[in-house]
Amino acid sequence: MKRTSYSILFLAISVLFFSCTDSNDTSNYGRLSVQLTDAPFPHDLVAEANVTIFKVDARYKGDVELNMTAIDSADVTVETENGKPFVVLMENEVDVNLLELTNGVTKTLVDTDVPVGSYDLIRVYVKGINVVLTDGTTYNLDVPSGSQSGIKVFIKPDLIVNGGLSSDLLLDFDVSRSFVQKSDGFNFKPVIKASNLSTAGTLMGTITTVEQDTIVGVEGAQVGVFVADTLNTTTFSDMDGGYMLMGLEAGSYQVEVQKEGYIMQTAEEVQINAANKTVKDFELVIED
Repeated sequence: MKRTSYSILFLAISVLFFSCTDSNDTSNYGRLSVQLTDAPFPHDLVAEANVTIFKVDARYKGDVELNMTAIDSADVTVETENGKPFVVLMENEVDVNLLELTNGVTKTLVDTDVPVGSYDLIRVYVKGINVVLTDGTTYNLDVPSGSQSGIKVFIKPDLIVNGGLSSDLLLDFDVSRSFVQKSDGFNFKPVIKASNLSTAGTLMGTITTVEQDTIVGVEGAQVGVFVADTLNTTTFSDMDGGYMLMGLEAGSYQVEVQKEGYIMQTAEEVQINAANKTVKDFELVIED
Protein backbone atom coordinates (compact mmCIF):
# COMPACT_ATOMS: atom_id res chain seq x y z
CA MET A 1 0.00 0.00 0.00
CA LYS A 2 2.86 2.35 0.90
CA ARG A 3 4.67 1.48 -2.35
CA THR A 4 1.54 2.34 -4.34
CA SER A 5 1.34 5.75 -2.65
CA TYR A 6 4.99 6.49 -3.46
CA SER A 7 4.40 5.46 -7.11
CA ILE A 8 1.45 7.79 -7.43
CA LEU A 9 3.44 10.63 -5.85
CA PHE A 10 6.40 10.01 -8.19
CA LEU A 11 4.07 9.98 -11.22
CA ALA A 12 2.46 13.25 -10.14
CA ILE A 13 5.84 14.95 -9.69
CA SER A 14 7.00 13.65 -13.09
CA VAL A 15 3.90 14.99 -14.84
CA LEU A 16 4.35 18.38 -13.13
CA PHE A 17 8.03 18.50 -14.12
CA PHE A 18 7.44 17.75 -17.78
CA SER A 19 4.47 20.13 -17.92
CA CYS A 20 6.63 22.96 -16.60
CA THR A 21 9.39 22.07 -19.07
CA ASP A 22 6.99 22.14 -22.02
CA SER A 23 5.46 25.41 -20.86
CA ASN A 24 8.90 26.98 -20.57
CA ASP A 25 9.83 25.88 -24.09
CA THR A 26 6.65 27.14 -25.75
CA SER A 27 6.86 30.48 -23.94
CA ASN A 28 10.06 31.29 -25.84
CA TYR A 29 8.79 30.48 -29.32
CA GLY A 30 5.71 30.91 -31.47
CA ARG A 31 4.84 29.71 -34.97
CA LEU A 32 5.10 32.12 -37.88
CA SER A 33 3.53 31.49 -41.28
CA VAL A 34 4.19 33.77 -44.26
CA GLN A 35 2.02 33.42 -47.37
CA LEU A 36 2.35 35.10 -50.76
CA THR A 37 -0.51 36.28 -52.93
CA ASP A 38 -0.92 38.67 -55.87
CA ALA A 39 -3.04 41.69 -56.59
CA PRO A 40 -4.20 40.68 -60.11
CA PHE A 41 -2.57 42.03 -63.24
CA PRO A 42 -5.19 42.95 -65.90
CA HIS A 43 -3.00 42.45 -68.95
CA ASP A 44 -4.30 40.13 -71.68
CA LEU A 45 -0.89 39.82 -73.38
CA VAL A 46 1.00 38.55 -70.32
CA ALA A 47 0.98 34.81 -69.57
CA GLU A 48 3.50 34.68 -66.71
CA ALA A 49 5.19 37.00 -64.22
CA ASN A 50 7.89 34.85 -62.66
CA VAL A 51 10.06 35.41 -59.61
CA THR A 52 12.42 33.18 -57.62
CA ILE A 53 12.41 33.87 -53.88
CA PHE A 54 15.49 32.44 -52.19
CA LYS A 55 15.51 34.01 -48.73
CA VAL A 56 13.12 35.68 -46.29
CA ASP A 57 14.08 37.29 -42.98
CA ALA A 58 12.35 39.50 -40.41
CA ARG A 59 13.60 42.28 -38.15
CA TYR A 60 13.16 41.45 -34.48
CA LYS A 61 12.31 44.36 -32.18
CA GLY A 62 12.80 42.37 -29.00
CA ASP A 63 9.86 42.64 -26.63
CA VAL A 64 11.79 39.92 -24.79
CA GLU A 65 15.55 39.59 -24.70
CA LEU A 66 16.87 37.11 -27.24
CA ASN A 67 18.16 33.95 -25.55
CA MET A 68 20.98 32.98 -27.90
CA THR A 69 21.51 29.56 -26.28
CA ALA A 70 17.89 28.65 -26.79
CA ILE A 71 17.97 29.98 -30.34
CA ASP A 72 21.02 27.89 -31.21
CA SER A 73 19.40 24.77 -29.79
CA ALA A 74 16.24 25.44 -31.80
CA ASP A 75 18.24 25.82 -35.02
CA VAL A 76 17.15 29.45 -35.52
CA THR A 77 19.56 31.67 -37.44
CA VAL A 78 19.88 35.30 -36.35
CA GLU A 79 21.90 37.81 -38.36
CA THR A 80 22.77 41.31 -37.15
CA GLU A 81 22.73 44.37 -39.39
CA ASN A 82 23.38 47.88 -38.07
CA GLY A 83 22.87 46.56 -34.57
CA LYS A 84 19.42 45.14 -35.41
CA PRO A 85 18.76 41.38 -35.23
CA PHE A 86 17.14 39.71 -38.23
CA VAL A 87 15.67 36.22 -37.83
CA VAL A 88 16.19 34.14 -40.98
CA LEU A 89 12.84 32.55 -41.83
CA MET A 90 13.65 30.75 -45.06
CA GLU A 91 16.65 30.04 -47.31
CA ASN A 92 15.26 27.86 -50.10
CA GLU A 93 14.61 28.68 -53.74
CA VAL A 94 10.89 28.99 -54.46
CA ASP A 95 9.81 29.62 -58.06
CA VAL A 96 6.50 31.46 -58.35
CA ASN A 97 4.34 32.60 -61.26
CA LEU A 98 2.61 35.49 -59.54
CA LEU A 99 -0.29 35.46 -61.98
CA GLU A 100 -1.40 32.13 -60.49
CA LEU A 101 -1.81 33.65 -57.02
CA THR A 102 -5.12 35.48 -57.30
CA ASN A 103 -8.57 35.33 -55.69
CA GLY A 104 -7.51 33.61 -52.50
CA VAL A 105 -4.77 31.40 -53.96
CA THR A 106 -1.62 31.70 -51.86
CA LYS A 107 1.86 30.20 -51.72
CA THR A 108 3.33 29.36 -48.31
CA LEU A 109 6.89 30.69 -48.07
CA VAL A 110 7.48 30.24 -44.35
CA ASP A 111 6.09 28.00 -41.62
CA THR A 112 8.56 27.87 -38.78
CA ASP A 113 9.18 28.56 -35.07
CA VAL A 114 10.54 32.02 -34.20
CA PRO A 115 11.37 33.82 -30.94
CA VAL A 116 8.39 35.50 -29.29
CA GLY A 117 8.19 39.28 -29.54
CA SER A 118 7.39 41.83 -32.22
CA TYR A 119 8.56 42.09 -35.83
CA ASP A 120 8.28 45.32 -37.82
CA LEU A 121 10.03 44.57 -41.12
CA ILE A 122 10.32 41.61 -43.45
CA ARG A 123 12.81 41.31 -46.30
CA VAL A 124 12.21 39.22 -49.41
CA TYR A 125 15.25 38.29 -51.50
CA VAL A 126 14.49 37.63 -55.17
CA LYS A 127 16.17 36.75 -58.45
CA GLY A 128 15.26 35.28 -61.85
CA ILE A 129 12.58 37.88 -62.63
CA ASN A 130 10.96 37.55 -66.04
CA VAL A 131 7.75 38.28 -67.90
CA VAL A 132 6.43 35.84 -70.52
CA LEU A 133 3.93 37.09 -73.09
CA THR A 134 1.18 34.93 -74.53
CA ASP A 135 3.15 34.67 -77.80
CA GLY A 136 6.13 33.19 -75.92
CA THR A 137 8.28 36.32 -75.89
CA THR A 138 10.29 36.48 -72.64
CA TYR A 139 11.71 39.58 -70.96
CA ASN A 140 14.37 39.04 -68.28
CA LEU A 141 14.32 41.91 -65.81
CA ASP A 142 16.95 43.45 -63.55
CA VAL A 143 16.42 43.17 -59.80
CA PRO A 144 17.17 46.52 -58.10
CA SER A 145 18.85 45.46 -54.81
CA GLY A 146 16.33 42.67 -54.34
CA SER A 147 19.01 40.00 -54.47
CA GLN A 148 21.54 41.81 -52.24
CA SER A 149 19.62 43.65 -49.52
CA GLY A 150 16.17 42.22 -50.12
CA ILE A 151 12.86 43.92 -50.86
CA LYS A 152 11.91 45.71 -47.63
CA VAL A 153 8.28 45.33 -46.54
CA PHE A 154 7.24 47.18 -43.38
CA ILE A 155 4.66 45.57 -41.10
CA LYS A 156 2.22 48.11 -39.63
CA PRO A 157 1.23 47.61 -36.89
CA ASP A 158 4.01 45.31 -35.72
CA LEU A 159 3.41 41.58 -35.96
CA ILE A 160 3.33 40.11 -32.43
CA VAL A 161 4.37 36.48 -32.00
CA ASN A 162 3.17 34.95 -28.72
CA GLY A 163 4.56 31.85 -27.04
CA GLY A 164 3.03 28.58 -28.20
CA LEU A 165 0.66 30.34 -30.64
CA SER A 166 0.61 30.85 -34.41
CA SER A 167 0.82 34.15 -36.30
CA ASP A 168 0.02 34.48 -40.00
CA LEU A 169 1.43 37.14 -42.31
CA LEU A 170 0.23 37.73 -45.88
CA LEU A 171 2.50 39.33 -48.48
CA ASP A 172 0.49 40.85 -51.31
CA PHE A 173 2.75 41.23 -54.38
CA ASP A 174 1.12 43.91 -56.54
CA VAL A 175 2.07 42.76 -60.04
CA SER A 176 0.30 45.62 -61.83
CA ARG A 177 2.52 48.15 -60.02
CA SER A 178 5.65 45.99 -59.82
CA PHE A 179 5.96 45.11 -63.51
CA VAL A 180 5.88 48.46 -65.31
CA GLN A 181 5.43 48.23 -69.06
CA LYS A 182 7.66 50.35 -71.30
CA SER A 183 8.20 50.61 -75.05
CA ASP A 184 10.72 47.76 -75.24
CA GLY A 185 9.59 45.53 -72.38
CA PHE A 186 9.13 45.93 -68.62
CA ASN A 187 10.82 47.44 -65.58
CA PHE A 188 10.70 45.67 -62.22
CA LYS A 189 9.80 48.01 -59.34
CA PRO A 190 8.53 45.70 -56.58
CA VAL A 191 5.52 46.75 -54.53
CA ILE A 192 4.57 44.39 -51.69
CA LYS A 193 2.10 44.96 -48.85
CA ALA A 194 2.21 43.00 -45.58
CA SER A 195 -1.01 42.16 -43.72
CA ASN A 196 -1.41 40.49 -40.36
CA LEU A 197 -4.15 37.91 -40.94
CA SER A 198 -5.08 37.89 -37.25
CA THR A 199 -6.14 41.55 -37.46
CA ALA A 200 -7.23 41.61 -41.13
CA GLY A 201 -10.25 40.13 -42.87
CA THR A 202 -11.31 38.82 -46.25
CA LEU A 203 -13.91 40.05 -48.74
CA MET A 204 -15.29 37.46 -51.14
CA GLY A 205 -18.32 36.76 -53.28
CA THR A 206 -19.69 36.07 -56.75
CA ILE A 207 -20.47 38.48 -59.58
CA THR A 208 -23.30 37.35 -61.82
CA THR A 209 -25.66 38.55 -64.52
CA VAL A 210 -28.80 37.23 -66.15
CA GLU A 211 -28.60 35.90 -69.69
CA GLN A 212 -31.73 34.44 -71.28
CA ASP A 213 -33.34 33.98 -67.85
CA THR A 214 -30.25 32.13 -66.59
CA ILE A 215 -27.90 33.40 -63.88
CA VAL A 216 -24.27 33.13 -65.06
CA GLY A 217 -20.95 34.23 -63.59
CA VAL A 218 -19.23 37.32 -65.00
CA GLU A 219 -15.53 36.89 -65.69
CA GLY A 220 -13.12 39.83 -65.63
CA ALA A 221 -15.25 42.25 -63.62
CA GLN A 222 -13.11 44.69 -61.64
CA VAL A 223 -13.79 44.88 -57.91
CA GLY A 224 -12.51 48.08 -56.30
CA VAL A 225 -12.35 48.58 -52.52
CA PHE A 226 -12.33 52.20 -51.30
CA VAL A 227 -11.73 53.94 -47.97
CA ALA A 228 -12.85 57.58 -47.83
CA ASP A 229 -12.90 57.80 -51.63
CA THR A 230 -9.34 56.45 -51.84
CA LEU A 231 -8.75 53.19 -53.69
CA ASN A 232 -7.36 50.59 -51.28
CA THR A 233 -7.05 47.54 -53.55
CA THR A 234 -8.62 45.80 -56.54
CA THR A 235 -9.17 42.36 -57.96
CA PHE A 236 -10.89 40.76 -60.95
CA SER A 237 -13.52 38.02 -60.98
CA ASP A 238 -12.52 34.58 -62.27
CA MET A 239 -14.17 32.51 -65.00
CA ASP A 240 -17.02 31.56 -62.64
CA GLY A 241 -17.54 35.11 -61.41
CA GLY A 242 -15.88 34.51 -58.05
CA TYR A 243 -13.56 37.00 -56.38
CA MET A 244 -11.61 37.22 -53.13
CA LEU A 245 -9.58 39.99 -51.49
CA MET A 246 -7.45 39.01 -48.50
CA GLY A 247 -5.58 41.17 -45.99
CA LEU A 248 -8.14 43.97 -45.57
CA GLU A 249 -7.84 45.77 -42.24
CA ALA A 250 -10.99 45.59 -40.13
CA GLY A 251 -13.36 48.46 -40.87
CA SER A 252 -15.99 49.77 -43.26
CA TYR A 253 -15.40 49.98 -47.02
CA GLN A 254 -17.13 51.07 -50.20
CA VAL A 255 -17.02 48.42 -52.92
CA GLU A 256 -17.47 49.12 -56.64
CA VAL A 257 -17.88 46.50 -59.35
CA GLN A 258 -17.61 47.40 -63.01
CA LYS A 259 -17.06 45.90 -66.42
CA GLU A 260 -17.45 47.34 -69.88
CA GLY A 261 -20.95 46.75 -71.16
CA TYR A 262 -22.51 46.60 -67.69
CA ILE A 263 -23.90 49.20 -65.27
CA MET A 264 -21.52 49.75 -62.34
CA GLN A 265 -22.72 48.45 -58.98
CA THR A 266 -21.77 50.06 -55.66
CA ALA A 267 -22.12 48.79 -52.09
CA GLU A 268 -21.71 51.22 -49.19
CA GLU A 269 -20.42 50.43 -45.71
CA VAL A 270 -19.32 46.85 -46.31
CA GLN A 271 -18.00 45.74 -42.94
CA ILE A 272 -14.77 43.75 -42.72
CA ASN A 273 -14.07 41.97 -39.43
CA ALA A 274 -10.69 40.79 -38.16
CA ALA A 275 -9.83 37.16 -38.96
CA ASN A 276 -13.20 36.65 -40.66
CA LYS A 277 -14.67 36.44 -44.16
CA THR A 278 -17.31 38.86 -45.42
CA VAL A 279 -19.41 37.59 -48.34
CA LYS A 280 -20.78 40.20 -50.74
CA ASP A 281 -22.35 39.14 -54.03
CA PHE A 282 -23.15 41.47 -56.95
CA GLU A 283 -25.51 41.17 -59.91
CA LEU A 284 -24.53 43.26 -62.94
CA VAL A 285 -27.11 44.58 -65.39
CA ILE A 286 -26.27 44.86 -69.08
CA GLU A 287 -26.28 48.40 -70.41
CA ASP A 288 -28.99 49.24 -72.93
